[in-house]
Amino acid sequence: MGHGGGSLSDPGCPFCGIAGGRIPARIVRRTRLSVSFLDASPLARGHVLAVPSSHRERIQDMTEEECSDLFGLVRSLASGTDSIHGSTLVAVHNGPGAGQEVPHVHVHLVPRRDGDGAGPVHSMFGAADPGADDPDEVCRLVGKESLP
Repeated sequence: MGHGGGSLSDPGCPFCGIAGGRIPARIVRRTRLSVSFLDASPLARGHVLAVPSSHRERIQDMTEEECSDLFGLVRSLASGTDSIHGSTLVAVHNGPGAGQEVPHVHVHLVPRRDGDGAGPVHSMFGAADPGADDPDEVCRLVGKESLP
């Protein structure tokens, strides 16, 4: 699960390179355990990524302190990204099956506006059959597999 504290880095990871200053990026803000920077391929003006400075592939690999620091940074940036178009999409792809392209936790803050064509999260998926799963069983599975 969590790797603990420290400055774990993957030399082949571009986000580790940015966090460590080896790869240039437009840094927005640094905190003790996280860094934010402009996305190299922005989806909108002001598209920012926030990442833990240590290499963590998934949210559940992060320590509680790292999570608190990263999402505190996200919270502090949201007003700034909101100022561009009025709203911000905050998104995390947690694992390759969820669309994560770089195996290092990263939070997208994408300024959004009415009519930008991106739509709500439910537009990304086809309609699910609400009767296909027993909701009580799904609650038990997710709760059982959750971190303490």
